[in-house]
Amino acid sequence: MAKRDYYDVLGVQRTASEQDLKSAFRKLAKDHHPDRNPGDTAAEQKFKELNEAYEVLKDPQKRAAYDRFGHAAFDGGMGGRGGGGAGFGPDFASSMSDIFDDLFGEFMGGRRGGGGGGQQRRSGRERGADLRYNMEITLDDAFAGKTAQVRVPTSIVCETCSGSGAKAGTKPVTCGTCGGAGKVRASQGFFTIERTCPTCQGRGETIADPCSACNGTGRVVKERTLSVNIPAGVEDGTRIRLSGEGEAGLRGGPAGDLYIFLSIKPHEFFQRDGADVFCRVPISMTTAALGGHIEVPTLDGTMSRVKVPEGTETGKQFRLKGKGMPVLRSNAAGDLYIQVDVETPKNLSRKQRELLEEFEKLSAKETSPESTGFFARMKDLFGGEG
Repeated sequence: MAKRDYYDVLGVQRTASEQDLKSAFRKLAKDHHPDRNPGDTAAEQKFKELNEAYEVLKDPQKRAAYDRFGHAAFDGGMGGRGGGGAGFGPDFASSMSDIFDDLFGEFMGGRRGGGGGGQQRRSGRERGADLRYNMEITLDDAFAGKTAQVRVPTSIVCETCSGSGAKAGTKPVTCGTCGGAGKVRASQGFFTIERTCPTCQGRGETIADPCSACNGTGRVVKERTLSVNIPAGVEDGTRIRLSGEGEAGLRGGPAGDLYIFLSIKPHEFFQRDGADVFCRVPISMTTAALGGHIEVPTLDGTMSRVKVPEGTETGKQFRLKGKGMPVLRSNAAGDLYIQVDVETPKNLSRKQRELLEEFEKLSAKETSPESTGFFARMKDLFGGEG
């Protein structure tokens, strides 16, 4: 059976550019890939035909020879390879690796890490895992900052074998199965699949005589005490990173990091909003009516004197500039807002009640303008009913 014209196989004109050829091949090869058409021999044959056509036309010299002599350029006696130029040998696998990586990573478990002699030899050392430690601090700690001690159970480097995992006097050896690559190859049809080496689990090394203290892992579990610097101004949810204080690496690999996650306990008097702090302070009815001064606490441990003007109502806020939380890594600070609540007198004595009743009788409309105005409007609106 006569071979189809390579340009017809790819569905392009003879004047097609290299990019046109590549785009056409990528689309058709993906549609006819055997993994997408299991058991379909026609699709498999079409896929091979596409590979053969693209292998020739993508090479400028081969394409020039094909344009001049056609298939005869590759059918023996013309300096080409035999077998009709199917080219499923090592050269073809190498030249097509970039295409297969792009197209079929979804079938092959992701992009390949390199092939043949170009692949870097893996080391048996692996980075340790990052660790998380949750720490609860007070609002006072967040205001002033502090240095805290934490006890963290973690894996550390085995002192017996210095992290190598091998018994004293010995050392890990290159894996004989993968030659230190950490991967082995297996053929499936005309594809070569890379898998993690089952002998060394991808480390590239094996230990014939493991360390008895760590069983060949190069690390042991131990509780460590670490010092953590908490800067002034930290907020709830702040994360502090201690580089290299995480889990020790496997067989001498670099250690991971330790992350301290901070949470701030609710305060009895203060509520925080960013750098600003709010405090609710109850005051007596007489102080609110006559005016006066109140002493309020601040986060720095001192007392501040606040003037309350006469006629102060519930909800009135007084701002103490710069008395809030410090802003992290700066010299700035937020403000402290004092919100007053006017307290209604309770448990009155007989004398107190008489004085208040007398005050009520003597009160003019001007002493309670809001309530007087409210009820006046209500009377105007509903007074004619009933």
